[in-house]
Amino acid sequence: MTDVIKVANEADMIVNGYAFTHCTEGYRVLNLNRPDKAVVLSKTGDVLETSMDDIEIQIVRDYLRKNSEFMEECDA
Repeated sequence: MTDVIKVANEADMIVNGYAFTHCTEGYRVLNLNRPDKAVVLSKTGDVLETSMDDIEIQIVRDYLRKNSEFMEECDA
């Protein structure tokens, strides 16, 4: 089982219950309210792996696009 508190503490950004974390592929996103729902997005926003439906994926992509300026930069 996913340790939601650990994921939240290590996240670079949390928006409306979604924890966004940089990873080598791009971004890992976990729905903190439904930890069985997650997605890995490439740096360009393509879905690499997911357990989310299409609507939730689009919501996550929009959150990332609108809030990416607030993500901590790990690539600098």
